Amino acid sequence: MSSRFQLQWVIDERDAGLIIRDFLKSNDISRTALTDIKFKGGNILVNGDAVTVRYQLKERDLLTIIFPTEEPSAGISSEDIPLDILFEDEYLLIVNKPAYMNTIPSREHPDGSLANALIGYYGKIGLPATSHIVTRLDRNTSGMVLIAKHRHIHHLFSMMQRSHTVKRTYEAFAEGDIHDDAGVITAPIGRKEQSIIEREVRPDGQFARTHYRVVNRHRQFTQLELQLETGRTHQIRVHMSYLGHPLLGDDLYGGNTALIKRQALHCKKICFTHPITLQEMTFTAELPIDMKNVLEAEL
Repeated sequence: MSSRFQLQWVIDERDAGLIIRDFLKSNDISRTALTDIKFKGGNILVNGDAVTVRYQLKERDLLTIIFPTEEPSAGISSEDIPLDILFEDEYLLIVNKPAYMNTIPSREHPDGSLANALIGYYGKIGLPATSHIVTRLDRNTSGMVLIAKHRHIHHLFSMMQRSHTVKRTYEAFAEGDIHDDAGVITAPIGRKEQSIIEREVRPDGQFARTHYRVVNRHRQFTQLELQLETGRTHQIRVHMSYLGHPLLGDDLYGGNTALIKRQALHCKKICFTHPITLQEMTFTAELPIDMKNVLEAEL
């Protein structure tokens, strides 16, 4: 695998006459990326020849942008941890993260994270990259995580997230009987005083909105499908607790752990437009065994 990430365009009539700097800006190449290309070992080629960003593009020119080699994360150790990879190409990965795995290392869990596993995996395939995790999940939440393989791809996904075009669907088991078949929870979320981890609904919190739909009603809980309009820390967990229906197993927010020992929350679907190919992409991951067991116990 090539150690240097690159992008190519064949210039059409519409873009002929633009200087490269303006063309790259219109294609979401950040100013930071351009600086790195100039000073950290990248290159700009037109028809195979090195040029500057002031070059005026002509129709049918082949423009190649070669990014500098990325340095692996110095603060994240490489670990040989198996990954459940649902999709991979040269730009991104979709990984099905199990519960009880951190997305990134923490003070309490400095190793064994998805980021550690990624650095180990990249070492095996010869990709000199750091861990660019686009969509994070709580340690005890299972399901799909979107990962960019390069800093520029992460930048493109971050822009998509700001415009709410990366869509994630969760499945959850909430205590009690939720009467409405669907609803929207709009309540600001902030850090709970005297707590580093816990969040709560509070007037001075950040705007947060969660959409839910009832999938099925069981004897001890309601099975839900949820989508986030915002992405606050612990948002689904906090909003469901605020509604009076904490997630099963979520003892931090009042959930009972008799049926499951972690919050019954799983990211089961992710949809987005591929940032390079522009293909519409949808991936799904079935419920993990512990949540399946809870469902089977209700039959």
